[in-house]
Amino acid sequence: MLETSARLLRLLSLLQTPRDWTGTELAERLEVSSRTIRNDVERLRSLGYPVNATRGSAGGYRLGAGADLPPLLLDDEEAVAVAIGLRTAAGGSIAGVEETSLRALAKLEQVLPSRLRRRVNALQAYTIPVPRDEPGPRVDAATLTTLTAACRDHEQLRFGYRAHDGSESVRKVEPYRLVNWGRRWYLVAWDLDRGDWRTYRVDRLTPRVPIGPRFTPRDLPEDVTDRVRRGVSSAAWRHRADVIVHAPAAEVTARINPAVGTVEAIDATTCLLRTGADSIETMAVYLGLLGCPFEVTEPPQLVDYLRTLADRYRDATDHPGRGY
Repeated sequence: MLETSARLLRLLSLLQTPRDWTGTELAERLEVSSRTIRNDVERLRSLGYPVNATRGSAGGYRLGAGADLPPLLLDDEEAVAVAIGLRTAAGGSIAGVEETSLRALAKLEQVLPSRLRRRVNALQAYTIPVPRDEPGPRVDAATLTTLTAACRDHEQLRFGYRAHDGSESVRKVEPYRLVNWGRRWYLVAWDLDRGDWRTYRVDRLTPRVPIGPRFTPRDLPEDVTDRVRRGVSSAAWRHRADVIVHAPAAEVTARINPAVGTVEAIDATTCLLRTGADSIETMAVYLGLLGCPFEVTEPPQLVDYLRTLADRYRDATDHPGRGY
């Protein structure tokens, strides 16, 4: 039989599993009587752990949410996952969480067993993050909190919004979902003034307070991720193009990241790629990496740049008199 302190920790670990435990199940796991379980539950409650109990054949014990955050018990894999997540958050795209992430990480690493600390440190020491070509947009943590709360509580939201062309406007929406796509965050909402679904870049909006009245939720018309993908593929870029690719749609879809564009089949051997980028140069590189024949007729800047690249590549290899 476990000593009282060890038994309490083991009981707490079981209760942190998101399920209901009957007193009999807990007694069997800990090899004690049901009366001992009841006494140990009272001890945990006196220490600040909100252990809820329900009566009846379907009742049991479950750890609930309290006014204060009590200590948590994590197994090895959970502790490593939390440490990695905190380190990622410290250098991520959400502004305002770096310092708190580092504080929480310092507390966690202080109590990690040496075997786990070595695993976490090895991941840090032997992985190299590759800088992006350009820094990704950062969003304020308070803005994310405001948006998620409005989605959860079904409350209308007003915010100032800056479009990709720099124009400013005020939007009034019913917010539904936040989608994290790479280093960008998007809000999927019903625009009350336009009477249609819209996708907004979170780094371009500024919430207005107070929050509006509650609304009755609508049915989302499609998969939220797909809506964001189509929005990213059409409205978020500075330059866009429709490209005819001489390859089956399934083959092209398998070669591109969903954030790069959308693919529509024309026939069994040809498809239409709707794509874009923040620069003509980036879009030209993406198309060259497709590994398939393609046709571009517009925008004119992309056509001209592809011709320039074609001449440059030909000149780079057309040196029959040189020997290397």
